[in-house]
Amino acid sequence: MSTKIDKLNERLAQAWLGGGQKRIDKQHHKKKLTARERIQYLLDEGSFEEMGILVTHRTTDFGMDKQLYFGDGVVTGYGTIHGRLVYVYAQDFTVFGGALSETHAEKICKIMDLAMNVGAPIIGLNDSGGARIQEGVRSLGGYADIFYRNVLASGVVPQISAIMGPCAGGAVYSPAITDFTIMVEGTSYMFVTGPNVVKTVTNEEVTFEELGGASTHSSKSGVAHKSSTNDIECLEDVKKLLSYLPQSNREKPQNLPFELQEEVREVLENLVPESPNKPYDMHEVIQGIIDEESFFEIHKDFAENMIVGFARLAGRSIGIVANQPMFLAGVLDVHSSIKAARFTRFCDSFNIPLLVLVDVPGFLPGTDQEWNGIIVHGAKLLYAFSEATVPRVTVITRKAYGGAYDVMNSKHIGADFNYAWPTAEIAVMGAKGASEIIFRKEIGEAEDPARKLSEKEAEYAEKFANPFRAARRGFIDEIILPKNTRRKLIKAFAMLENKEVIPPKRKHGNIPL
Repeated sequence: MSTKIDKLNERLAQAWLGGGQKRIDKQHHKKKLTARERIQYLLDEGSFEEMGILVTHRTTDFGMDKQLYFGDGVVTGYGTIHGRLVYVYAQDFTVFGGALSETHAEKICKIMDLAMNVGAPIIGLNDSGGARIQEGVRSLGGYADIFYRNVLASGVVPQISAIMGPCAGGAVYSPAITDFTIMVEGTSYMFVTGPNVVKTVTNEEVTFEELGGASTHSSKSGVAHKSSTNDIECLEDVKKLLSYLPQSNREKPQNLPFELQEEVREVLENLVPESPNKPYDMHEVIQGIIDEESFFEIHKDFAENMIVGFARLAGRSIGIVANQPMFLAGVLDVHSSIKAARFTRFCDSFNIPLLVLVDVPGFLPGTDQEWNGIIVHGAKLLYAFSEATVPRVTVITRKAYGGAYDVMNSKHIGADFNYAWPTAEIAVMGAKGASEIIFRKEIGEAEDPARKLSEKEAEYAEKFANPFRAARRGFIDEIILPKNTRRKLIKAFAMLENKEVIPPKRKHGNIPL
């Protein structure tokens, strides 16, 4: 018996060492944690239960039968984060560069199946050189098996990808399907084809970082929802993100204990400038509404004219979608529409109420936007809000012009409560543009056209640059003082806690992808 135990302990020790101490040292030299160190830091102490630790690959070609490592380049299992069950896999770059094999994929698929059946989040810590070329199509099949499960799990359990090293070729499509992707600056990159292929095909000279680094994907492409400065910060971001989410679509997010006070925020009274053309920071409005220091922004550096993220309101987890007047006046364009639509659909999938803060002058005009499909991309946001059945509350702080008024969670597309501040302007367009169209003849015939335009602009503004007409028609439920916004929202979301909508029977809609 003791001999068998010794043999087991010997194999376990080999598995824990991964590709060996030299490769572990090399990983540390790159300022990267090993797969096991990452899991140890991510999960509650002592909670990790590993699965498949003694698995090895089955390949005999190219001398692979002489290179066997227990675990086969990926550590898989389950544990808890702040006491809540999660399933996790971490690719081990010290073993074959973390390259994916048939058995490597099988281990990942096993925990994904369990996560869906049990109802718990899936966290993937990616650090891999790609497919294990010695296995050919078997490794490609392994990727496809994972992709398929990513799709099956979508909207069932939260899926989070942390890119903590290379992720290239077909490997990028798993993170792309998951709900959130977090990259580490300086040590991670993602691309379908690398710099060498790009140079050969297009003659472009580009570095790994420029082509697919964390900065590129968090600001230019939007592939990464967040970038972190190092492995530790990345894992902390994963923990924080999970705190806003439910375990699965069968549950609601956890409400934290909160003791209600007066909840009046005077700071909100003077945030919107008197001039309709002067910018202000919507982050200040958000901070004036939510629980202190509870905002976790998503896609912070991408499409900055739109803000999305999670926060808490009286301890309740909510998703926030807000125009940002500080960038492009908060206008809707291709990227901001995609950003907000994706976030809206995630929140709806996982029973997270939505707060929408509106200050939007319309859709961005121009050939660039039209040729890049602003029509279909704007329709994505319209579709996402219209389809959402979670509690939805809108606050119009200033401008709500044209079709963008409709799209930004208006009463007409199913919002539950629509508030407006006294500074709100709800109209087809701004007073100046409208006056130039409506009163064109009168202005043209006037002795002083500029003066006449100014008069007509003031006349139009008096009629439409306010929320009162919309309130008369019931399109706005209440015009509120800014300082009372937090209190009103707390009550509204509490009232909507048990909202239930039964959608039309269908296989699925055909969102304009």
